Amino acid sequence: MKILIMGVGAMGSVYAALLADAGHEIWAVDIWAEHVEAINRNGLRLEGASGDRVVTSIHATVDVSEVGSCDLCLIATKASGVGPAAQAAASVVGTSTPLLTIQNGLGAGERIARYIATDHVLLGVAEGFGASMKGPGHAHHNSMKRIRIGELGGGFTPRLKQIESVWHGAGFDVQAYENITQLVWEKFLCNVTFSAPCTVFHETVGELMADPDHWAIALGAMSEAYDIARAKDIPLGFDDPVAYVTAFGAGMPQARPSMLLDHIAGQVSELDAINGIVPILGREIGVPTPYNETLATILRQREARFAGDAK
Repeated sequence: MKILIMGVGAMGSVYAALLADAGHEIWAVDIWAEHVEAINRNGLRLEGASGDRVVTSIHATVDVSEVGSCDLCLIATKASGVGPAAQAAASVVGTSTPLLTIQNGLGAGERIARYIATDHVLLGVAEGFGASMKGPGHAHHNSMKRIRIGELGGGFTPRLKQIESVWHGAGFDVQAYENITQLVWEKFLCNVTFSAPCTVFHETVGELMADPDHWAIALGAMSEAYDIARAKDIPLGFDDPVAYVTAFGAGMPQARPSMLLDHIAGQVSELDAINGIVPILGREIGVPTPYNETLATILRQREARFAGDAK
C-alpha cells in the first residue's frame, strides 16, 4: 500500500517507521527541512517501545506535490495543522482515497471536511501512546497501547477493516469500531481533565490528583465537558465520569500531558482542540464553562508569550 503521512514529528515518525518496515511505500511530508534531509540521507531512526531500528526506505519531502496518488493518507500533525495538511493533501490524494487522522481533542473531522469529502474521512484515538523527537531523523517511541479507528460517519466498512489489517501487520495494537465518536468523546473527557490543569499547575497526572484543590479544578473542567456531551446526546460507555477519569489518571501517575510538554518546550499546544473548545461548545448549547474558560485564558496568555519570543 502506498501511504502518504502528512506530518512526521514524533508520532508521525513512529507511524512512518513501522509501516515502512512492514513493507509499505511510505511518503513522509513535513515542513521541517532538516528532518526531511536527515531521513533521506541516513534513514529514519526510531528507538524505544517498538524497538531500535533505522528505516531507509521512506521517501521524505517538504513538497506534497512530489507524492502523487496514494492508497491512504494519514494526517499526523498537531490539531492546529490538521486543516492545512488536509488542504495540501487534497490536491494529490485520489478522489476515493481514505484519510485517517489520530488526534487529541475535538474538531479534526470538521477541519478536514473543509477540503475533503466527509465520506472519505476516518478518525483515530490513541491510548497510552507517546513519542518524542531526539533530533532530525531520530525519534523515540515512549509507549504504545491501543489505537482505535472508525469511520467519521460511523459503521463498519471494507476499507475500515483493510486499514485495521494494515496497522496490525505493522505491529500496532489497533481495533476498528463502529462508533468512533463515542471513543473520541471518552478520550476528550480525559484530555480535558488533565491537559490544561496539569499545564497550569506544572504537575504530573499523579501530582495533580494528589492535590485536593487542583484535583477539584480538574474535575470541574471535566464536568463541564461531560454536561456538554450529555446535552448533545453523545453515547458514553460509563455512568460515573469522575470514576472514569480517576481510573484513567491512576493508571499513569508519572505522565505529563503533551500540553504540559509543549509549554515546557516553549511551544504552542493543542489547547484550542481540548480545554479551549469547551467554552465554544458550551456557548452553542447554553452550558456554563467557567473552569475551562479560566484555564484556557491563562494558557493562551502564556502561549502568546511563546509566539512573541519566537519572533
